[in-house]
Amino acid sequence: MHSMAYSKKPKKNPKEAADLELANNQWNAYTRARDNGHEEYIHMAKKCDQYYRGEQWDEFDMQQLDDQGRPALTINTILPTVNAVLAEQSTKKADIQFKPRGGGNQEIADVLTQVYSQIADNNKLDWVEQQVFSDGLIQDRGYFDVRIDYDDHIQGEVRVEAKDPLDILIDPDAKHYDPRTWNEIFETKWMSIDEIEEVYGQDKADRLRFLAETGTTLGADSMEFEEERYGDTDEYNYGQQYPGDPENARMLRSIRVIERQYYKLDDCMYYVDPVTGDKRKIPNAWGKKKRENFADQFGLSILTKKMRRVRWTVTADTVVLFDDFSPYDHFTIVPYFPYFRRGKPFGMVRNLLSPQEQLNKISSQELHIVNTTANSGWIVESGSLSGMTADDLEEHGAETGLVLEYNRGSTPPGKIPPNQIPTGLDRIGQKAAMNIKQISGITDAMLGTDSPEVSGVAIKAKQGRGSMLLQVPLDNLTKTRQYLAEKILQMVQTYYTEERIVQVTDETDPYKPRNKVRVNQMTPEGQIINDLTLGEYDVIVSTAPARDNFDEMQFAEAIELRGVGVPIPDDMIVEYSHLSRKADIAERIRQMQGTAPPTEEQLQLQQFQMESQIRSTQLEIAKLEAEVTRLQTESALNVAKVEQAEADPQLKVAELQSKLQAKREELELRERLSSMTNDMRKNQSDTAAAVKMATAAVKNTTGGN
Repeated sequence: MHSMAYSKKPKKNPKEAADLELANNQWNAYTRARDNGHEEYIHMAKKCDQYYRGEQWDEFDMQQLDDQGRPALTINTILPTVNAVLAEQSTKKADIQFKPRGGGNQEIADVLTQVYSQIADNNKLDWVEQQVFSDGLIQDRGYFDVRIDYDDHIQGEVRVEAKDPLDILIDPDAKHYDPRTWNEIFETKWMSIDEIEEVYGQDKADRLRFLAETGTTLGADSMEFEEERYGDTDEYNYGQQYPGDPENARMLRSIRVIERQYYKLDDCMYYVDPVTGDKRKIPNAWGKKKRENFADQFGLSILTKKMRRVRWTVTADTVVLFDDFSPYDHFTIVPYFPYFRRGKPFGMVRNLLSPQEQLNKISSQELHIVNTTANSGWIVESGSLSGMTADDLEEHGAETGLVLEYNRGSTPPGKIPPNQIPTGLDRIGQKAAMNIKQISGITDAMLGTDSPEVSGVAIKAKQGRGSMLLQVPLDNLTKTRQYLAEKILQMVQTYYTEERIVQVTDETDPYKPRNKVRVNQMTPEGQIINDLTLGEYDVIVSTAPARDNFDEMQFAEAIELRGVGVPIPDDMIVEYSHLSRKADIAERIRQMQGTAPPTEEQLQLQQFQMESQIRSTQLEIAKLEAEVTRLQTESALNVAKVEQAEADPQLKVAELQSKLQAKREELELRERLSSMTNDMRKNQSDTAAAVKMATAAVKNTTGGN
């Protein structure tokens, strides 16, 4: 028999009793949340996900239909319905901006907006949001998780991920959408003993091995010895204890790890402005030296007060893996609930299950009736058939051109009247399909199935009415975007305290090189440029159309305005089109029409011509200055001559001086034009170099393809 390597109990730790109490309290809190609706939620969420994927028949019903030889059709209308709502969300991207509130200014607000854009870009936030949004629609709940990650940046970067909603247990006492009002939140997942050892250390893993070996676990929901686990089956047996023998210990698959974030009182430190009285919490991650230096630099006082802080406890069975105050002021989880009523979130698919089942059953019944119509059966007198048995007739009775012979004097075989589709059954099927549209708020226009004779104006009106029915889940998405942006802002002001360069993609032209913005830059005078840590800011959430949709709208409007006489240039029309090489086409149009910016060669020629003209003007000025000097000298030598004789040189000097001033102004103008041309050449050169570098980088990334 295989011998166990961990049959000896690990050394007792002085903290073991306290840790055991903490772990038991954590388990009790978890089971309370689990048993207050989470079990039912998992069952429903899995069912909704199956229906979205097209798995819509119960195994018992499927078996019954199969035994009866009946079809089981799946007319999946949930899939296009949900996808239509997802498309509605994808066309309405979040536009996040920050507005100064207390101690902030618009310049820093604009920089914070750029920082948020970088974070959104780095995290592919549009894709993450779509995952969270789809989780909410299909499985009732979706969750963002926002933390500081140090894997790719030594100073840390904001990381945003989507969490599996089945792994998240919200506060059973929660009554509000805002997670800041909750008392606790759980994330639970199954981990192998090796994974636990890698993350939390060998000592923790050894304690868990001992518990598994001796059978002194908290139950079947704590350690997985068989294939079934909580969340993977409809049958739960949480109280089962496995006997403590080596055979069962060797069957250990994984252990449930419970991560709990909850509020607990603790001493918190605040900065207080002695002039304004404004108070702001000092980030938990700041050390004593950093706190004091910051206070001295800005003339702030430090106040200590007992406040609620987030405690972060991680346990596995009765072993405490981690326990400390969170580095964040609030929970890392940001929820999305399509609908939220008195602490009960729900999505879209849950209310579509019944009409979808009805549609499937009616469609299957109709097909069964059609299948049985071809061979409904025969009425045959015993022994009346000639050259054919009743079994033969049963097998071939529906064949085309069948010839039946029966014995003279016998009753002729008769066809049993086939089943008819009950009156109104088709209308019930249509009603089921209509119920799905009415409940979801998705119209034929939004699905793209309107009849072709319907005008574009009418389609837009129908789409608008459909969007009104989707306003609640879209408004709740806006609410989630608000919470997410506020959390990201808080983390930026807390953790983006050192000098760093933020690279932001130009939304108007994603192919341009990223704009570089330096934040928290210390000047030699001790001032900080773009200090993100100071000031308070409001989050402004608006909706902007997706880039492709925006361009399409712009193109349609440009064509419409062009049609009523607005002189929109041809190159601008092409820029809003969907042509694959629209930039090249627009540039050729500008060159043909003479509206294109000058090329490098043209700028060089212009520069050469300007420099020649400048030199020529300078020579003319020198000649005029020499002539003026000569005449002024002659006038001084002939001062004793008659007055009439002195008047001529003086008059000539005045004329020459006027010409000289005009030439000097001309020279100044030419030099300015030359400088502008030179700057234009430099900018074009820099842009060309950047484009060349970007192109080379893309080629290297794609292997030169």
